[in-house]
Amino acid sequence: MSETFTSVSQEEAGFRERARLSFDLDADICVIGAGLAGLSIALEAARLGASVAVLEGRHIGWNASGNQLGTVMPGFALPLAELIERIGFEDARELWTLSKEGAEFVRANATEENMPGIGPTDGVLEVSNVDAGDRLISRLQMLNEDFDTEAEGWQVDRVRAALKTDRYFHGVYYPKAFQVDGRKYVHGLAALARRAGARIFEDTPVVSIDHSGIRKRIVTPSARLRATHIVLAGNIHLGAPLRRLSETLLPVWRYAGITAPLGERVHEIIAFKGSVMDSDGVDHFRIVDGDRLMWESPETTWAARPQRFAGSVRRRIRSIFPQLGNVEITDMFGGATGQTVHGMPQIGQLRKGLWVASGFGRQGMNTSAMAGQMIARSILWGDERWKLFSPFELVWAGGTTGRVAGQLVGIWGRASSAAAGSLARYRERARVKDREREARLAEANRAAGTGPRRPPPGVRPRPAPPPKPVAEAVEPVPQDDSASR
Repeated sequence: MSETFTSVSQEEAGFRERARLSFDLDADICVIGAGLAGLSIALEAARLGASVAVLEGRHIGWNASGNQLGTVMPGFALPLAELIERIGFEDARELWTLSKEGAEFVRANATEENMPGIGPTDGVLEVSNVDAGDRLISRLQMLNEDFDTEAEGWQVDRVRAALKTDRYFHGVYYPKAFQVDGRKYVHGLAALARRAGARIFEDTPVVSIDHSGIRKRIVTPSARLRATHIVLAGNIHLGAPLRRLSETLLPVWRYAGITAPLGERVHEIIAFKGSVMDSDGVDHFRIVDGDRLMWESPETTWAARPQRFAGSVRRRIRSIFPQLGNVEITDMFGGATGQTVHGMPQIGQLRKGLWVASGFGRQGMNTSAMAGQMIARSILWGDERWKLFSPFELVWAGGTTGRVAGQLVGIWGRASSAAAGSLARYRERARVKDREREARLAEANRAAGTGPRRPPPGVRPRPAPPPKPVAEAVEPVPQDDSASR
């Protein structure tokens, strides 16, 4: 196991003496779920002066929030063009601004002073599996000019200089995006929230919720809690009391692995220092602990032991970077995210005093941070920007049928991506061969046009043939073409 993840495990060991809610309590805000979203809400609300209690059924960051690759950049899972088509240009731009604020919230928290050893590094590169230069230009113009986001377009040569593989073509580089140690961040967030005055209770599942009246009532196995506001940030794990809400999310488990140390060769093959993700959402990777490769790829709509997918991660790495050989996977981890049908997070007020912050699967760490800021400020300041998410309603995810369909769609998407990539590489090789053929033909033509050919040594040149006699000009006989008319 790598140094980073060993240190995280030691940090987690410090939380073994977990505080359970064993006495009745009153608070301004009760947050259910101690993941990234719930802890961001608790931190922001406590900083703004509210009394906050966080209830967690297991322990801090136990699922997807504690198994993040740690990439932080603006945007949502829903492509920008589709977002504009759905809600209009002005609202899309305002939502994008909020997503940038969420990223800055993470940056401000993830400092060495606040979270020792968090190790932020800059730069995220999104690469294309196909030759999409035309689409790249229009996207860059939109990001730079309309959405005030710094982004650079990388040509194929530059991408392949940084990543020694022919699998990728063009790229978009985000210099202000960054990455942190995801496991350390979630525990650092809890420490900051506690420092700000929030109370976090682990091993405290919610048995029932009564959200009627001004003061809401929450029942746990050993105590009761009353609060003016309840924020549901438990994602797909809200359980029986809120099963209908949980069923608006499609559970998707994503798995990642960390290789054994690869030495200096990994830096020769992967020269980019930040996170790399492909435009189809299949692969996401970066170098950690100096010379190890952390790679996220497989996903399922059912729970499985992460170790089952070590072979899949190893084969995927070898298919993209065969120069690395058959790498050893020393650590596997995974977590379940909740994905919405419409591809946007669920953020807002369900009824007076009852809030939801979930659906962050494929969204990125910036969105859970954004939700934390937005909901805390909505409760305490009356900020109503959460209404920008109103067009993205709670939609049933289809239950078991939805899971089966989601798995099939995922398989189809990966297969389509692989087929499109293979076709793009075939066309590229064909173009290279055509250019080489044209170059050889041009060289042959130039050689043929430089002057008379010299005979081989020992061969006497043929004498030039005598000139042909010039025929005398003959007056043409006029013809009557009346017959042809």
